[in-house]
Amino acid sequence: MRPRGLPPLLVVLLSCWASVSAQTEATPAVTTEGLNSTEAALATFGPSPSTRPPGTPRAPGSSSGPRPTPVTDVAALCVCDLSPAQCDVNCCCDPDCSSVDFSVFSACSVPVVTGDSQFCSQKAVIYSLNFTANPPQRVFKLVDQINPSIFCIHITNYKPALSFINPEVPDENNFDTLMKTSDGFTLNAESDISFTTKLDIPTTAKYKYGVPLQTSDSFLRFPSSLTSSLCTDNNPAAFLVNQAVRCTRKINLEQCEEIEALSMAFYSSPEILRAPDSRTKVPITVQSVIIQSLNKTLTRREDTDVLQPALVNAGHFHLCMNVVLEVKYSLTYTDRGEVTKADLSFLLGTVSSVVVPLQQKFEIYFLQENTKPVPLSGNPGYVVGLPLAAGFQPHKGSGIIQTTNRYRQFTILHSTAEQDCLALEGVRTPVLFGYTMQSGCKLRLTGALPCRLVAQKVKNLLWGQGFPDYVAPFGNSQAQDVLDWVPIHFITQSFNRKDSCQLPGALVIEVKWTKYGSLLNPQAKIVNVTANLISSSFPEANSGNERTILISTAVTFVDVSAPAEAGFRAPPAINARLPFNFFFPFV
Repeated sequence: MRPRGLPPLLVVLLSCWASVSAQTEATPAVTTEGLNSTEAALATFGPSPSTRPPGTPRAPGSSSGPRPTPVTDVAALCVCDLSPAQCDVNCCCDPDCSSVDFSVFSACSVPVVTGDSQFCSQKAVIYSLNFTANPPQRVFKLVDQINPSIFCIHITNYKPALSFINPEVPDENNFDTLMKTSDGFTLNAESDISFTTKLDIPTTAKYKYGVPLQTSDSFLRFPSSLTSSLCTDNNPAAFLVNQAVRCTRKINLEQCEEIEALSMAFYSSPEILRAPDSRTKVPITVQSVIIQSLNKTLTRREDTDVLQPALVNAGHFHLCMNVVLEVKYSLTYTDRGEVTKADLSFLLGTVSSVVVPLQQKFEIYFLQENTKPVPLSGNPGYVVGLPLAAGFQPHKGSGIIQTTNRYRQFTILHSTAEQDCLALEGVRTPVLFGYTMQSGCKLRLTGALPCRLVAQKVKNLLWGQGFPDYVAPFGNSQAQDVLDWVPIHFITQSFNRKDSCQLPGALVIEVKWTKYGSLLNPQAKIVNVTANLISSSFPEANSGNERTILISTAVTFVDVSAPAEAGFRAPPAINARLPFNFFFPFV
């Protein structure tokens, strides 16, 4: 019996909405705090209280029972866990994170993890951080979320759709039966090559920038410090990422022979895969082994045999010999993104109970095959007469792109005895540090040439091909340290006249540098670079008349060092007190 005036469809919708509202009020949210989610999962996977009054018939299709337990547990999902065996920053669901890692978290990057949103009732996990605890703790809540939409899935009557069907594996008993049910082996029209031919096709997998280097068992481990100065051995080495880190390792000197991180074999035994998921392995070759004594004396071994740490008793002291102090990886790669060679150098030393905890240094750098390293213009400061290191940034966030020839990175117009600009196109002179330079040429103009075309031609002569955007502050600056590089400030000056042609006439480059570091050995550092393009107005030439203009380029170096002032340590304060009866009996 329905109220008067209400259509049948509206009554059905209202009843459905009342049912959903009743479920929302009757479904409790189970909350658990801490790291243990087993109790929460068990508490919430039970059947929800029924809101159907006694004697009310069930809805059609509900004979199959409630929705079965999903195969995927939302409490075990973690979409922000991207690094294997390593804690990801602000990833509260990462099982590799500990309380020490939570202390440096700012917030949870993924605060809520839910299941299928089409169901009327679904499980959801809520993550948060409790910074009031010492140490900070992760708060974990497993709740039941109710879908407010009336068009949601309440009951599933086809259970096989919730998981994949396990295929039947052929064996000697069911092989004939499977052959009868199948259509046999056919070759479709989309593939014109056989299966054996596909196996001969080389794989296109290659390493990309920042991808972890794979080994035969997992990945190449490069120890580094994570949240503290302590060494973490599960840090992967990334392709084309040069690194040099120092970290501290707490060791028990009596157990130094059992610690893998102190042995050469821990770093030389892995085999790097030539390409991702490749079957070709590249062994790590030990190139040099240097022994450091207790008095810091260095001795290079003639052989490169793998040595093991050895504990020696020296009277009242314990010494551990052949301990790894420094590790240097040198990996050679091709332009196809494949690793072809892996070299390793060690610095071994003797550790006593005085130097525990132990400090280790790890370096890794990549060299491209069939290329020569770019010579430096100074280390670290510029050397007078060497070219300026320069480059350009293709897009924001990327590194500096440089040519392999440093004498072609920052150039100006070249001068010859003929002074013909058209003959000098493409001929450039490198800008050398500390050398004030000036060059120029002459350009003959006729009235038949358009002013805009001539202006563009002159700009190409002055700027050249690929004029840089950044200049390195030091002679050994790395291309990945973009924030340290000095941007070039471009200025354009023009003098407008009526009925005249605006042509660039001069390019003036000013480089400001300063003396950096100690007074005994100051280093030259570039702090500012300005490129000023000066344009002049020339009257429009009549047809048949010729005019010759002079185009020049100048480079000046300005020393902006502040006057050096010798600093002295403050004199010590004498806090002397006389005894209270020093002037007795006069006072």
